[in-house]
Amino acid sequence: MADYRGFPQSGTTTAGLDLGLRSYMLKVYNYMAGGLALTGAAALGTYSVAVQNGQLTPLGLTLFKGPLMWVLLLAPLAMVFFLSFRINKMSVGAAQLTFWAYAALVGVGFTPLALVYTGASLAQVFMVTAGTFGAVSLYGYTTKRDLTGFGSFLFMGLIGLIIASLVNIFLQSSAMSFALSVVGVLVFTGLTAYDTQKIKDMYYAGDDGTMMGRKAIMGALNLYLDFINLFLSLLRLMGDRR
Repeated sequence: MADYRGFPQSGTTTAGLDLGLRSYMLKVYNYMAGGLALTGAAALGTYSVAVQNGQLTPLGLTLFKGPLMWVLLLAPLAMVFFLSFRINKMSVGAAQLTFWAYAALVGVGFTPLALVYTGASLAQVFMVTAGTFGAVSLYGYTTKRDLTGFGSFLFMGLIGLIIASLVNIFLQSSAMSFALSVVGVLVFTGLTAYDTQKIKDMYYAGDDGTMMGRKAIMGALNLYLDFINLFLSLLRLMGDRR
């Protein structure tokens, strides 16, 4: 067996633990990658029916200019809280379904980005995000340094970022928007490393399939959120507007 942080106890070989940990982390990354793919597919599918000649169709106006806009904004947030608080009482299948539904809703909500930024710019920023995320997540997985204290500092930065972003909705300051984007890149880059290490430390070889599945889904959700928010922050800094 292994303890909560994944260190082997008597009766478990290091090789066996490493294989189990790699399998667990691979499942986390597969869920996350699947969520990102679903988000992209949902965005492309919605764009094909909601936008024509660079303008919103009647369906697009209904989705993004009417009351449904608030559903698209608030429903994903509600699903994140629901999954976070209910995960231990859900079956793995129900948790998966909630995660996939969340990823699809995010994709639908991302559709208007294609009206603001060029397609080449979106692709370029996605590649930059993927490279940055991959490198930082690898650091979080391999480092021997305990990032717990670093994570507490990043959480405070995240709270400050949210509050400042809400204030800037009313101020509409371009300088403040730029500063928030820079801070967002720093915060979510750091959270990627911290969350990767935390997910790794949550591995426990004695978990049954249900517990392991729940942990993998929650880990994927955390990394998915880091990736999406890093992408949005970089897009505001590097994106070419139409």
